[in-house]
Order: sequence, then C-alpha cells, then structure tokens
Amino acid sequence: MTVKSIDAALMRKLFLAGAQAIDSEKDVINELNVFPVPDGDTGTNMTMTIMSAAREVNALQDPGMGELAKAISSGSLRGARGNSGVILSQLLRGFTKVIRDYNEITVDVVSAAFSKAVETAYKAVM
Repeated sequence: MTVKSIDAALMRKLFLAGAQAIDSEKDVINELNVFPVPDGDTGTNMTMTIMSAAREVNALQDPGMGELAKAISSGSLRGARGNSGVILSQLLRGFTKVIRDYNEITVDVVSAAFSKAVETAYKAVM
C-alpha cells in the first residue's frame, strides 16, 4: 500500500503512535542526555510534553487538520516541561503551522513542515 497523502485521521493516528513511542522509550532517551549536564530527565520531560498534546488530540472527535494542528500545538506548549519539552513543543508548533492549512498533506508539505519546525525551534532557543 502506497500512501500519497495524509489526511487528518491518519495524521492523528501517526501523532498518537509517535507520542506512545516516546513514552515507551523515555528511559532510553533519559540516558542519552549529556548536555549541558547529564541530568537524566530529557525523556521524562519530552514524554510529559507530548502526552499533554496527546490528551488534547484524544479529546477530539473526527477533527479536521486545522483543529488537530491546534490541539497538538497548544497541548504541547501547555504541557512543556524542561528545556527538552520546550524545544519539542516548538518543533510541534512549527510543524503544525504548515499542516494546519491543508486537508491532506503530501511529501512536499511534510518537508516544508519539518523545515518550519526546525526554524521555529531554533528561534525559540535563541
């Protein structure tokens, strides 16, 4: 099966699966943290951040892309914990700024969304 575009229903599933993956691997992510000090909470903070957004996404019934993007962005920002959580929320904010304007997203839109995610996170950190 080849997917040529992603609608809001599939994006919802993909986001929730990603959130669950971060949650299930938070201990491994915690062990990766070495800068600026090895405080061991990066995975925990990222999990708390993304699960806040996941709760908002789960509360939606058959959302459109705009509504889904808003839930991901605002949920992650409200739940952001620690530096890694804030950076993750900004990555999601940038990504959703692009996808919110489409009913279905293609490879080109996803590429633009990733670029916007990186740009938004870098601006926030500076």
